[in-house]
Amino acid sequence: MPGPYSTHTTTDELVTDYAFLIKNKVILTTGVSSGSLGAFFVQSIAKAKPAWLILAARNADKLTQMAAEITKAQPEVKVRTLQVDLGSLKSVRDAAAQVNSWEDIPVIDVLVNNAGIMAVDYKLSPDGFESHLATNHLGPFLFTNLIMKKIVAVKEPRIVVVSSDGHRLNPFRFDDYNFDDGKTYNRWYAYGQSKTANMLFAISLAQKLGMKYNLQAFSLHPGVIWTNLGNHLDWNIEFGELRKADKSLGNREGWKEFDAKPLERGAATHIYAAFDPGLKANNGSYLLDCHVADPLVDTVKPWATSSFEAERLWQLSEKLVGQEFSS
Repeated sequence: MPGPYSTHTTTDELVTDYAFLIKNKVILTTGVSSGSLGAFFVQSIAKAKPAWLILAARNADKLTQMAAEITKAQPEVKVRTLQVDLGSLKSVRDAAAQVNSWEDIPVIDVLVNNAGIMAVDYKLSPDGFESHLATNHLGPFLFTNLIMKKIVAVKEPRIVVVSSDGHRLNPFRFDDYNFDDGKTYNRWYAYGQSKTANMLFAISLAQKLGMKYNLQAFSLHPGVIWTNLGNHLDWNIEFGELRKADKSLGNREGWKEFDAKPLERGAATHIYAAFDPGLKANNGSYLLDCHVADPLVDTVKPWATSSFEAERLWQLSEKLVGQEFSS
C-alpha cells in the first residue's frame, strides 16, 4: 500500500491508491450540499466507480443539484438521494425507514456521518435537546443504529463519524447537556461537547460490533477548512471567542495561528477513514491528517478516548432517543 500519508495528502492521491477498494461499494454520506466536505468526498470517490452513492442532506434542492453534478461527471455511478433533518428524531426515523425499504440496495458498505452544525446560537431541537447535541450526535446515533442491519450485512462494514479537534473545547456534560436551559450556554463549548460525543460514538461502535460483525468505526478531524459550515458566523468576533475558550482551558490552540486546508486536503482523511485497509488494528480510533492520532503530539483529549465515557454516552443516548439497540 502506498503511503505514509500526511496533512498534505490529497483526495486524488487516495482515490488512486484505494480505487480497487472503492469500486462497486455502496456508500451513504450525510451532509453533501455543494461546497461542503461531504460533497467533495462523494465527488472524489465517484471517480473510482462505486456501485451506489447515497446522498443524504436536509435541503432537497441542494440534494438534487449534487446528484445531478455526480451523474453528469460519472454517468455509470448510481445515485440515490435521501432527505433528512438530523436535528429531528422523527425525520431521522422516517429517513431510516426509507433506506430500509429500498430492496434494490440491500447492503451499505460504508456509512459516513459527515453532516453537522458548528457554533450556532442556543436553540432546542423539536425533541428538546440543545441543537449541536441533537444534530451532531443524537440524530446520527439513531440513524446509524436504525439502518445497522444493512451495514452489518457486508463482510467488512465501516462507519465513519466526522468529529473535530474542537472536541478539546468540552467533555460530555452528562448531567447538564442542555447548558442549564441555555443559561450557561457557550456556542464553542456546545460544539465541543458534540464533537467529543462523535469520538465516543465511534469507540462504542467498534467495541460493541467490531468482533461480532467485523465492523470498523473511526472518528476523524478533517482539519480547519473554510466551508459553508461557518457562513453564519462573524469571524471578526468569533475568532476572539474561540481563542478565549481555548485560553481559559489552557489549550495551545488559544495561542496558535490556524493552519487552514483546502477541500482536497480536508476531505482526504474522510477517504482514509472510509477505505484504508491498514486501519483494522486501530478500530475505534480518532484520525487526523491521514493517520491515527497520537495523543503525545496531536490534540486528543482523554475524555474523548475513554471506553468508560463511551459506554455512559451510549446508555444516555439510548435513553434520550427512547430506544435500545442490542449489540
